[in-house]
Amino acid sequence: MTFDFKHSLLSRLRVFSLLDGISYLILLGFAMPLKYLADQPLAVRIVGSLHGFFFLALCWYLLRCLLAKKLTFGWCVLVFVCALIPLAPFFLDRKLHEKEEKGELG
Repeated sequence: MTFDFKHSLLSRLRVFSLLDGISYLILLGFAMPLKYLADQPLAVRIVGSLHGFFFLALCWYLLRCLLAKKLTFGWCVLVFVCALIPLAPFFLDRKLHEKEEKGELG
């Protein structure tokens, strides 16, 4: 898995998609059980804040990719919906990487 940060909005979008997916899994699998089973709400505050930042960054790069015509509106909707489903960003990243390598995107 390679990312070209200097030249590609899509690489940055893929990074924030993966970071959002990882933080979502940590939030659901680690922080939420700590909050409700061990009465430790601080974990949700910290991980939730990070997840919120990554989600907003993902939305920002989605908008930039759409405006720069790197992704179609349909792809942007797909990336956004995948951000809401646990594990989906990891499968989506593979598809985005394949299409980027083939030159089908941006």
